[in-house]
Amino acid sequence: MDLPRPEPFHPLRLARSPHLQTLLGNLSRGTGPDLPWTPALLDLEDGDVLALRLLEGDSGRVGVLFHGLGGTAGSAYMRRAAATLARRRHAVVAVHHRGVGEGRGLAIRPYHSGSTADMAAALALVRKRFPGSHLTAVGFSISANILLLLLGRDRDRHQPDAAIAVNPPGDLDASSLRLQRGWNRIYDLRFVRLLRREAASRRVTLPPTPSLRDFDEVYTARAAGFTDRADYYSRCSCGAHLSAIRVPTVILATEDDPLAPASDLGPVSEAVHLHVERRGGHMGFVGTRAGSCRLHHWLDTALDHYHRCLEPGGGGTGACSTIGSG
Repeated sequence: MDLPRPEPFHPLRLARSPHLQTLLGNLSRGTGPDLPWTPALLDLEDGDVLALRLLEGDSGRVGVLFHGLGGTAGSAYMRRAAATLARRRHAVVAVHHRGVGEGRGLAIRPYHSGSTADMAAALALVRKRFPGSHLTAVGFSISANILLLLLGRDRDRHQPDAAIAVNPPGDLDASSLRLQRGWNRIYDLRFVRLLRREAASRRVTLPPTPSLRDFDEVYTARAAGFTDRADYYSRCSCGAHLSAIRVPTVILATEDDPLAPASDLGPVSEAVHLHVERRGGHMGFVGTRAGSCRLHHWLDTALDHYHRCLEPGGGGTGACSTIGSG
């Protein structure tokens, strides 16, 4: 699928490195209104519960947002994405994965890179809550991987009408190995710190200085029903399933992503528009606009653009305009 590209990304002159982009993208919150969310709960088949946030709209479209590892529905990039969609008068649903954010204490099992059943259940609920609306799912990082697995591997489960996947880790084993090298250890330590509380609550014994690979071996893989880390990574990497996707999908990736570079992605189907930026890091994309010194979160602009392109009749017809964002 060939779609018009959004406005060019111009990284900050003094923040062109992938690490600075990644850190700025996660530390800089940008601006946006506090939205009038309505809380909701979703009962899963195994007895666990997901917490969601709902926002009404009247455009006939709904965006469903899924956060990355260690994040919540209230993470900065989720808040900015929700505000961008709300400005278009779209309905918005922001989903907490199992046991995090407003869903802490409501789940026994952990979420993981292959949690397609949870995502499909959330999409089914949204479809029921907003009947007749065009549903676009947006996944960030680990949720981008889950979304692409749902679209390519698990097509028998509930599907969205369109999808946007941001910086998906196409090869989980390769990504986990990168986390152990050089400056990437900063991200590894952050992920483990965020996950330690969950492991402690379940009385899981970790090594004194664990890596995410250690965490996945002794906890995530086994708690999620996989034989071991290798089995988990092999079965839940999205890269090998992209050629089977039939739902109109945009994948937004970067060459310099320190965790999940675009080179880890496999061949894509004709239903996929693959947008690869040279720079931007992992969910960074912090730059400026031409003629302005103001900090600009280009990812918000790109999401707005592609959400417009993916609306019924929008692809390649000039409908892909954008709303300015901070």
